[in-house]
Amino acid sequence: METKSRTLEITVLSAEDLRIDNKPVKKNAYVVVSVDPFNNKATKVDGEGGSYPSWNDKLVMEMPSQTRFVTLLVKCKGSRGEKTVGLARIPVMDFVGGYSPAACLQFLSYRLRDPKGLKNGIINVSLRVKEPLQDCSSQAGGGGGNAAAIGLGIPIDGRRDYGVVTGIPIWTGYPSNSLF
Repeated sequence: METKSRTLEITVLSAEDLRIDNKPVKKNAYVVVSVDPFNNKATKVDGEGGSYPSWNDKLVMEMPSQTRFVTLLVKCKGSRGEKTVGLARIPVMDFVGGYSPAACLQFLSYRLRDPKGLKNGIINVSLRVKEPLQDCSSQAGGGGGNAAAIGLGIPIDGRRDYGVVTGIPIWTGYPSNSLF
């Protein structure tokens, strides 16, 4: 069975109120984004933002269809090595399915938790999922190429360009006095 994957475009924008041992982070914070244990990418290090770093780094990665969470791990480089600042796990259902289209850019903010499980700042991201392209021409009747060749669309003003017409469906089943 073939496993399908989607492309995840995640932009790690910024974080707010980052702390280590209840002291504000001074500098060198970065984020590691993981969709599974073997697929992760990191942002650049913000050397100036302190407790309010800003990265604005766009990371593009393959996300297997069975992925349930995207993990954001905020770390800080210091003189004694790296320390974990906080972690957020984003459910994939927050940005795939539901009420918004899958390819829609979404801006989300999540609470970070430190290694002890305590609240430790907020991380702001934007993300979009791109589904794999599917060949529609074989489903549309004969595998032609363009819309006119396979008879899709509606002729506009007698021309044979078969343009696409969009509109808003209107249903008049409401009683006339119920709207006001």
